Amino acid sequence: MKAMPVAAIARAVVVALAAVLAACGSAPKQQAAPEAAPARAPQGFPVDVYERLAAQGEAVYRVGPADALVVLTVRRGGSLGRLGHDHVIASRSMQGFVAPAQGRADLYMPLAELTVDEPALRTEAGLDTQPTASDIEGTRTNMQDKVLRVQEFPYALVQVRGVDAKTQPASANVSITLLGTTRTSTMPLILVTTQDALRAIGMTELKQSEFGIAPFSLLGGALQVEDAFKVRFDIRARASMSP
Repeated sequence: MKAMPVAAIARAVVVALAAVLAACGSAPKQQAAPEAAPARAPQGFPVDVYERLAAQGEAVYRVGPADALVVLTVRRGGSLGRLGHDHVIASRSMQGFVAPAQGRADLYMPLAELTVDEPALRTEAGLDTQPTASDIEGTRTNMQDKVLRVQEFPYALVQVRGVDAKTQPASANVSITLLGTTRTSTMPLILVTTQDALRAIGMTELKQSEFGIAPFSLLGGALQVEDAFKVRFDIRARASMSP
């Protein structure tokens, strides 16, 4: 996985952070559709680790439904790219736990709950085309059935280790598992701490091919989806007595 240069991401996330603070610390859920019910954790998800840490008196924070917003911007390419559309894919249902003293977090994202082309998110991304409702539904169906194969791989998993918060932006080793393939990189992020919550804001760039996904392509690549895509995230973890 390829991370954006630290200087560039520092500028971008500081702007994002300023907007967050100007909004009086509003959480991502204020932008969201009605809150979804918690998704069942994947088999083998390390809830027991956080239960043990909480029992030992360590602070454990929970990321609940609608506490996180993850947005993927996927761009069209090729000589006939003007005939296609860019797309914005979003998750508002990432969940998991954070143990700050351990410098670790474990999160999971239910892929069946991803949204496609929410109007507000398209506007924020500065996209210059507007797909029809039929286009959006077709994209969502193709993404879930053929690209992500959500029946076989219902979750994306995120492991965060080795958080270094001594500087801003902070950095962390982030492992993302998608379609059974795990990729790890060092990722810069802005950390915001309040009395009862932690917040991580950042951006990075990933490639579909890193997870074994062949980007959509027609006519010998004249109409295609670009391999690289941008990811931005705004994740809040709230203090919890125990998992």
